[in-house]
Amino acid sequence: MAWPTRTRTVAHWWRLCMGLLSIVVWLVPCVNLQPAENINYNLVHSWADKLGMELFHLGDFITRRKEVQESFKEAKVVSRNGASIVDSMAKEIEMMMDLKVSAVRRIMDTAENTALSHQNDLADKMFSYYNAKEMLEPGDPFPPIPTPAPDMDKDIGEPLIYVQPKVVVLEKRPEFHNTPVNFSVSSVHVPVNVFDRAPDVIKAIQWSENLDQIFRDNYKNDPTLSWQFFGSSTGFMRQFPASKWNKDVPVDLYDCRLRSWYMEAATSPKDIVILMDGSGSMLGQRLDIAKHVVNTILDTLGTNDFVNIFTFAKEVSPVVTCFEDSLIQANLDNIRELKEGIESFKPKSIANYTAALTFAFELLEETKSSSRGAQCNQAIMVIGDGAPENNKAVFELHNWRDPPYKPVRVFTYLIGKEVANWDDIRWMACENQGYYVHLSDTAEVREMVLNYIPVMARPLVLGRHDHPVIWSQVYADIEDTKLSDYLWEIKQCEEQKADVLEYWQVQDRMLEPSEMHRREYRRMKETWNQPVDSNVYQFMTTVSMPIYDRRENANITEEVLINEALWELQTRETRIANILGVAGTDVPINDIKKLLSPFMLGVNGYAFIVTNNGYILFHPDFRPIFQGYILKPSYNSVDMIEVELLDDDRPARDFNPVLLTIRDSIINQSTGSKWMLVKNHFDEMKRVNRIKRQYYWTAIKKTPFTLVISYPEQYGVSRMDIRTEQEIHRVNIKGTNIRSFFDGKRWKIHPDWLFCKHSNRTFKTPEIELLYFLERMSEPGWRWPGSRSAMPPEHAAAMFCDRQLMQALVFDARVTGWFSNKTSWHSKDEKGNEFKQRFGVTLAFLATHSGLTRWHEFHSNGLEDTRIGEAFSQNNTRAIDEIWYKRAVDQHFVREESFVYSVPFDAGESKSEILVTASHAIFHNEGGKAAPAAVVGFQFQHSALYKLFHNITGNACAMDDKDCYILDNNGYVVISTRVHETGRFFGEVNGAIMKRLLEENVYKRVIVYDYQAVCFKSKNDNNASSMLLSPFVHVLRLGKWLLHTALWYIVQLMQWAPGVSAHFADMHGDLNGTEPRPPPEHHERNGHGNGKKKNDDTWLRYLTLHRTRLKTCDMQRELYTLFNEKDNVVYNMTAHACERPFVVLPIPNSNLILLVIDQLCPRDASLILTVNPQTIDYHLPVNDSLACFKQASEFNRVRPQSCISRHANESAIKLCGKGCAVYANLGLLLLCHILSRWL
Repeated sequence: MAWPTRTRTVAHWWRLCMGLLSIVVWLVPCVNLQPAENINYNLVHSWADKLGMELFHLGDFITRRKEVQESFKEAKVVSRNGASIVDSMAKEIEMMMDLKVSAVRRIMDTAENTALSHQNDLADKMFSYYNAKEMLEPGDPFPPIPTPAPDMDKDIGEPLIYVQPKVVVLEKRPEFHNTPVNFSVSSVHVPVNVFDRAPDVIKAIQWSENLDQIFRDNYKNDPTLSWQFFGSSTGFMRQFPASKWNKDVPVDLYDCRLRSWYMEAATSPKDIVILMDGSGSMLGQRLDIAKHVVNTILDTLGTNDFVNIFTFAKEVSPVVTCFEDSLIQANLDNIRELKEGIESFKPKSIANYTAALTFAFELLEETKSSSRGAQCNQAIMVIGDGAPENNKAVFELHNWRDPPYKPVRVFTYLIGKEVANWDDIRWMACENQGYYVHLSDTAEVREMVLNYIPVMARPLVLGRHDHPVIWSQVYADIEDTKLSDYLWEIKQCEEQKADVLEYWQVQDRMLEPSEMHRREYRRMKETWNQPVDSNVYQFMTTVSMPIYDRRENANITEEVLINEALWELQTRETRIANILGVAGTDVPINDIKKLLSPFMLGVNGYAFIVTNNGYILFHPDFRPIFQGYILKPSYNSVDMIEVELLDDDRPARDFNPVLLTIRDSIINQSTGSKWMLVKNHFDEMKRVNRIKRQYYWTAIKKTPFTLVISYPEQYGVSRMDIRTEQEIHRVNIKGTNIRSFFDGKRWKIHPDWLFCKHSNRTFKTPEIELLYFLERMSEPGWRWPGSRSAMPPEHAAAMFCDRQLMQALVFDARVTGWFSNKTSWHSKDEKGNEFKQRFGVTLAFLATHSGLTRWHEFHSNGLEDTRIGEAFSQNNTRAIDEIWYKRAVDQHFVREESFVYSVPFDAGESKSEILVTASHAIFHNEGGKAAPAAVVGFQFQHSALYKLFHNITGNACAMDDKDCYILDNNGYVVISTRVHETGRFFGEVNGAIMKRLLEENVYKRVIVYDYQAVCFKSKNDNNASSMLLSPFVHVLRLGKWLLHTALWYIVQLMQWAPGVSAHFADMHGDLNGTEPRPPPEHHERNGHGNGKKKNDDTWLRYLTLHRTRLKTCDMQRELYTLFNEKDNVVYNMTAHACERPFVVLPIPNSNLILLVIDQLCPRDASLILTVNPQTIDYHLPVNDSLACFKQASEFNRVRPQSCISRHANESAIKLCGKGCAVYANLGLLLLCHILSRWL
């Protein structure tokens, strides 16, 4: 009986095993062949719905958006008239600029009269004045008096003079950017290359001190005046109010005669051809001097000038090949290209002066006949070590055809100490209304080169009564673009120092591909830092006017050649036409912006000004600096079509003809309007929207500027306005104190807007200034000022206001006063308190269209925490200009009942608590019109959002087989199971899925071009002079080897000295590896004995400084935006195996999407989509640059109205430079004679 029982038992187990096996066989294909079916579409849909509902209810409750909307029901909605707005703004700017011109005209007139009345004064070399670089403040120690020294200073050939510096009391003033100033006197800046005790310099300093009175009177008449100054032709600059010169820079490069406001006022626009001797004798020091001369000439040119450089030997060749046979505009980009071209020039062969001069004349004639170039002054600059003949026939043929006029001036620069054939090269200048100088040392180059400016100014001076008013291009106060190269050199050295210190910390781990890539990525992010608003530099334009010497004749003393070996000093009276200098005053760009009334343009509206050259004076996309503090090489040569990007999908620099037509209308100062589809990037150029915009433009009369305004057509055509019964004076009549609308401290106003301003008073904060005016408005007899800007002196008022803005601000404050009232937030609703604590809400805020921002803080335990509000108010006071405000208004037209959620970029890398910002737009509707009235929002803890997401999804997203993401409308990660991915672009996290989202029209790619980018070109270490003949090259090589060796030993020593670690332990943060993946390169180490040597060589090559130079370039970014089509079919698609290993769904009432990915499906991990900028390759020839490419498609420009290039009486002026004195050295002659006999 036991056997059958055992048989039945075995059979039972056999059937059980076979059943289990069949189940396993059935399940395996489900896991391996159809893994994506594990993503349940309905389940994901429920997650998205629940998350959207929870977040929207939270925002609805916290922001009390319906109550805010109800508050604005008393307002009305009116149409926005763009043509009227632009005309009104242009008139305000014109009025302000007229005031500046009047002030400069008074300085000019006073200077000319003062100089004439003091013409017979003797120069007092002991005259004491306020030297901006030496003057002291009370309490400062006096510098020690120099010890007795030789009677003569060998460097300047003058007796040594010591004058004790003057003492001045300085006070910081906010209108001068907190610079300590004194309003009683002016101070004088003297360049390092100018001797202030030279007779002509000190005499001009003496008489110009009388300008202090007119400076003070001007400031009294117009307290909005910025710096006033007189730039002397002798080199110094007198500036009011007095202030110390900034000594933080390593070297004082400032010379007022090289600033655009001086150069353009002193001479009319000019076409210049520079001819540089390329013969074999131009070597060593001569070549260095010649290149210095060329660079100095280039520094004297501005955007209304045209230039080119040619070297001549047997043939005439351009230093920049692509600039051949043409004159190019002297903007910063082209000047930089020419300087780089001349740096690499090497002399050869024999110079053919005849061919060079003929070529130059023909080029200038062709330029003039074709209506290109400046169409005013023309000049040829000849730089060489002597001409074999005077080439009279060339001048007769080209320049002497219409006597007494000579259309082309010739300036000659004789290079070298020992030169014999100076008379021919001097004759060229003297017979062609030019100037001749002899240069034997680089130290005298600047002063000698600047002699050409007074010569070209002679027609202006002879005209006497015509003083052209010149408005400069935008520039960065006293900064020089040469300083940018210096700062970049310092930056590279600091990076190498950091590399060495970090290598000492982490050793060979630093050489791993991931670490090398991390460092490279981190530094590239620094170069992409291009802030639009920065206080590092003060950008401005300057209005200036030439000052003439009213004398017609003067006594001059000069050396005259009596015979072949004898020179004699002689004094004679001669005809003169001298320019004394230039008067000017600065107009800060921020002062102009305050007159633009951005309140009238509304959210995402803006204004900008375009010059006659098509360049922007300012624009919201003007990004003049990078690395946060370095000026870009070509920062002020940005064309308007390079910042207004049409949404037409054209390739880079293939500008739309419609845009070019609009540009032509603008630079011709016409009045017009047009709508265009454009791409607007924002938020550090990492987000973009495509929008239809309206443009209106009109001229700012009596200036070369045209004002343009623009606003979105979708919501910019209407705006909010108040009703008559809500005006301030009617509220006052009712007995209401308007000051009470601004109780408490939880409010701010837009710091850059002009609400009301007092001419003679300054206030600590904009809020204190506003409260002052509110109290004044409550007083009986209050009358509104008649203008938004300072009036002419005869109508001057102590204050001026933007009446419409103030009315709107007071109304907004009245209807939203409850928002900041803490009692209004003390809710007995348990659900409300639970909401605040559960989501970690820290703050709720409200910003209105009039520039008012209010907020209220929360704390996790229900108590108040004012520190949160202080942190918010420091960074979020700009109302309609804040990113969260702009995005909320745009989102309104995607989903009206929704919030915009965002986290900071790369927030996961931060160790601090991440805050999520949510915002929602409040629109007011009336009579079929709608206008944005305000934006409400709140901030809450990211960890609370993550917890909510985890609670909704359960453990489904915590499993290894799924990845869950919440992405915003531009593709950035808001929620990820890996917190360090928060704030990163999803294409860098999972490029393969991002590509699929693009293919399925979840996202759309938008290419944005950056025409203001900076690249870094490898720097050639070769010296500018000949390597074969210059011994300094070998000295530099030796120094480089010594530095290389010292670096090696320093690092080795640091490895042996662990005690040093305490000093450097905290210099570098934790390496968290959150950057995009490094390229797939792997350096494997072997275990052989040569491994150490190999690593040593690797790190040494890696840490050695590879110097680069700044270079302008074009870049592009591929940005992304949600495809906001209603009922997008992609959101109804389920996952299907590995063919579609994801489900994507919109999160209701938000700008977010929920993405669930099956991780078991294979994907291409090497595929990365990035929003980082990429250099545009235009496939140019090897030697061509971006400047060459831009030159090939030159745009139209309008020439300045003023052109004074000749005068009938100029031929009577015979001053054209001094000849050379060759003194014989008897010892040298004897030595030469002996050698000639023996050799």
